[in-house]
Amino acid sequence: MNEEKKILAAIPCYNEEMTIGSVIIKAKRYVDEVIVIDDGSTDDTATVAKEAGAKVIRHEENRGKAYAIKKAFKYALENGFDIIVTLDGDGQHNADEIPDMLEPILNGKADMSICFRSGKLTEMPFWRKIGKRILDYATGVAGGKITDSQCGFRAFNRNAIEAFAKRLRGNGFSIESEEIVLANDSNLRIAEVKTTCKYKNLKTSKKNPFTHGPSVLSFLIWLIAERHPLLFIGIPGLALVIVGFFFGYKTVRFYNKTHVFLISYALVTAILLIIGALAILMSLLLNVLPHIIERAREE
Repeated sequence: MNEEKKILAAIPCYNEEMTIGSVIIKAKRYVDEVIVIDDGSTDDTATVAKEAGAKVIRHEENRGKAYAIKKAFKYALENGFDIIVTLDGDGQHNADEIPDMLEPILNGKADMSICFRSGKLTEMPFWRKIGKRILDYATGVAGGKITDSQCGFRAFNRNAIEAFAKRLRGNGFSIESEEIVLANDSNLRIAEVKTTCKYKNLKTSKKNPFTHGPSVLSFLIWLIAERHPLLFIGIPGLALVIVGFFFGYKTVRFYNKTHVFLISYALVTAILLIIGALAILMSLLLNVLPHIIERAREE
């Protein structure tokens, strides 16, 4: 336990009664306090966590991992913690590696440290590796290039806690990618720490891979569009307008030759022009509004 910094371990949980106790007992060796955010569990997760020595914050219904993590950041600020470590309660992360996570922060080399799962150190199934790699690239495009964007085993100093507590707004499991993007926006220093990862013989994830990946990816796509609206909304909108004019030209030309009005072409023209014009207008608004809001705040 560090004598100078007050350290909190935060564990978001959903139905983890079989593993949460051992995770808490290990984590307590390296931090000043452990909190478990029980996100609407229907088993004895909360009871086991309390018996293992953790403070439990319980949600009556499942609100999602992002909501639980934001609750943990708020708790850290309200109770004067200097560092917060987040890890899963399913046994996937090894709490004995917390000192490795803390080392870059305690030495002043980083504001945030992220574990990355790689090679023989991880038992991650091959299909999960593929999905993780896609989300890693998408997070990089959004503004946060990192080796493992989806690992929830992380540590944050006070600067990072304050930055994230005010600005995190994603839902579900998009929280990991959003933290990385916000860290880069806030010029926070990020350290990467190699970690082990256990999957075999564990119910390691409550995430359905067919919904988890697309949900995170959709959030990242919207984030990219929000940050670069002219590129990701304006240009496609302009392309639709150009195609619309092409169909319009074909419609007029065909009418001049045959005096037959092609209703189908006319409808396609109208739809393309309307959608394209709306996309261009939206991209201009999204590009200008942040500057107006920032200028208003400065005044």
